[in-house]
Amino acid sequence: MRPLTEPEVRSSFVNASPEELRLVALPADFMLTDWDHLDFLAWRDPRTRSRGYMITELDGEPVGIVLRAADGSSRARAAMCNLCHTMQPADQVVMYTARKAGEAGVHGDSVGTYICADLSCHENVRLAAPLAPNEVRASVDLKIDGTRRRTEAFVGRVLETAGARR
Repeated sequence: MRPLTEPEVRSSFVNASPEELRLVALPADFMLTDWDHLDFLAWRDPRTRSRGYMITELDGEPVGIVLRAADGSSRARAAMCNLCHTMQPADQVVMYTARKAGEAGVHGDSVGTYICADLSCHENVRLAAPLAPNEVRASVDLKIDGTRRRTEAFVGRVLETAGARR
């Protein structure tokens, strides 16, 4: 992912109201971000834990979405993140929703998916278990590529409205 400035981050959000844009809190370590190793940027709001942010590149441009974490807990023992396909204890995977961009979002349409609670999917796929004797490094690279593709697809679903074009 190419390096972004704070103004670029703030202007990338496609489903945020002016008030939400004003409230966006960048991660504390934003200035230290290692952009070369990011497929997308995602973080929980340090002031409002139910809010998160995700920015990926679509057609070479940064596209950001505001996420809301669902309240409540699951009775499941384990759950899988739909972005990085990592199995986690159930309390570490949360249903996140994102209001759709454009007119659909104004009318309350949203999309959701289960994502790692701390939004660290890009790190989770890189924390690969030791390779088995018959496994090759390519399998880790495939996980990284799959996570990037699924993240882009989720952000693309937020844009899937008649009037939502950047």
